Amino acid sequence: MTRKILVIGGAGFIGSHLVDDLVALGHEVIVYDSLEPQVHGNITKQPNYLSEDIKFIKNDIRNKEALVEILNDVEVVFHLAAMVGVAQSMYQIDKYVDVNVLGTARFLDILVNNAHDIKKLIVASSMSTYGEGAYKCSSCGEISPKLRNTAQLEKGVWELNCPICGKKAVPIPTNEEKPQDCTSIYALTKKEQEKMSLLIGETYGIDTTALRLFNVYGSRQALSNPYTGVCAIFSSSLLSNNAPTIYEDGNQSRDFIHVKDICQAFLLSMEKEQARNEVFNVGTANPISIKEIAEILAKLINPNITPIFTNQFRPGDIRHCFSDISKISSNLGFKPQYTFEVGMKELVEWVKTQKDIALDKSATAIKQLKEKGLLK
Repeated sequence: MTRKILVIGGAGFIGSHLVDDLVALGHEVIVYDSLEPQVHGNITKQPNYLSEDIKFIKNDIRNKEALVEILNDVEVVFHLAAMVGVAQSMYQIDKYVDVNVLGTARFLDILVNNAHDIKKLIVASSMSTYGEGAYKCSSCGEISPKLRNTAQLEKGVWELNCPICGKKAVPIPTNEEKPQDCTSIYALTKKEQEKMSLLIGETYGIDTTALRLFNVYGSRQALSNPYTGVCAIFSSSLLSNNAPTIYEDGNQSRDFIHVKDICQAFLLSMEKEQARNEVFNVGTANPISIKEIAEILAKLINPNITPIFTNQFRPGDIRHCFSDISKISSNLGFKPQYTFEVGMKELVEWVKTQKDIALDKSATAIKQLKEKGLLK
């Protein structure tokens, strides 16, 4: 069934791939995007990778009047608009709260107070809302430890211990029942986006789904944004003949999922009744260390470069978090299609086409973090 669909943030990394899939399925798509300079550079028009078969509107989610004008006959909204950057959010607090929280509030205010035909809202949440992932202690069972403190990190003791008995804590898959323990302003704003959307959806009868996305990688992720995903940051450095910088010892782990598998989850959430008013993890359930990511990318992009291990740390960083995807798999039939090897190949092939465009700004980001006391 053909639908009229609005994708807020549809010119971005994930949004643009989702738009490709929606257009291929024959839907009428409106892309609404502010073209944030940190992500898109200085462009002011529709990015050339977006289909010509969409309607593109350059505007901000905080502009209620502009949003009201385009909602006529829209049935489905994908909300992907957000400032993205865990570390940066800790010193650009006003901007992150303004865009992510107030922007979402203004959109939801429209849904409550204006006539519309929207039947489905799908919002992009984040694994960052969990803080540390789930762990297990051999004596105390499953636990949800707090962040490592600065004193521990200054000693170079990177792994977590059970807060109850002190034994070594072993990371296990994180499911949707784990308490959300935000450790950054970015994470807190994503949690608020999720909670506000679900609350308003349930109150006013709008079918709403929140997807907690784990670490997304793939083509079109901004290579000149030093606060984006680690795969893009490392790739940008390697393209510029610079060594990727790794904090701690590199053995911290995350769950990396290809952008096309993220799109699969969005589409399933739109189509399946079982997604109504639910929250789902979207990942692969497979942890990969940051060290492995850096070494694989170096081998594929610039084999002459070896990553730098600084043993520095960022207060507020988590050690391990990877997904339990049993809920989305059983309820929606979600199954990741991209193995890490296939996904990396797709990413690197695209990265190599960006050699003359990408700017490695990681040194600038490191300098800013040091100045703000966020890198030790």
